[in-house]
Amino acid sequence: MPREWDATTYDSLPLPHLGWGRRTLGRLPLRGDERVLDAGCGTGRDTEGLLELLPHGRVVAVDGSERMLEQLRRRLDGRLDRVEVVHADLTRPLPFEGEVDAVFSVAAFHWVEDHAALFSALAARLRPGGRLVSDCGGRGNIASVNAAVADVSGASAGGWEFAGVQDTEARLEAAGFTDIEVRLRPDPARFAPGGQLEAFLATVILGAQLDAMAPHDREPFVEAVAARLAEPVVDYVRLEISAVRA
Repeated sequence: MPREWDATTYDSLPLPHLGWGRRTLGRLPLRGDERVLDAGCGTGRDTEGLLELLPHGRVVAVDGSERMLEQLRRRLDGRLDRVEVVHADLTRPLPFEGEVDAVFSVAAFHWVEDHAALFSALAARLRPGGRLVSDCGGRGNIASVNAAVADVSGASAGGWEFAGVQDTEARLEAAGFTDIEVRLRPDPARFAPGGQLEAFLATVILGAQLDAMAPHDREPFVEAVAARLAEPVVDYVRLEISAVRA
């Protein structure tokens, strides 16, 4: 299963994910009565936007972090009658009944290292003709942050799959998708002074490295990584996917 998150701190940050979510929702055509899988739903920020587009529909909200799902339940309190909350690994058969009409995902797929298994698991639950629309980190994502981590620690950060266009197209086709559209979009995020960058790095990007450290080593490590960046910017590159289940 994926690592656990500090979901409360995550939800308090001014995340660039909000723009990615709006952009990805804009690429998903919906009537309003569908059943949609939110794959890697996190704290439910984008699930909330999805529900607004589904006044007569339902969402299956899947994530590998129990803490994220607890935060989602708090956020969507009063609307959970239209949300099926599922704790699951996205690379394995998904433990809910029936098919979904669409799959939606924001800032999640790069945390899954086996994209072939990921796309196969999603295809198995998506009805024929259903659409997959997603955003995640792509080839070249956070390259400067990774370089800073390597400079501080002597080893590059890992635990991600920042895929490119051609390998993603091939994996989608092998999983049974057609009408495949994949592109990379550079989308750097700038942070305000006063610790915003450090909080973001610690919560969103460097969590796996910090989990392996003694508590007293964590803050100095984050500060050293931030100090090696030329400016308070995280050099995001988004991998945007649209495909249809054959």
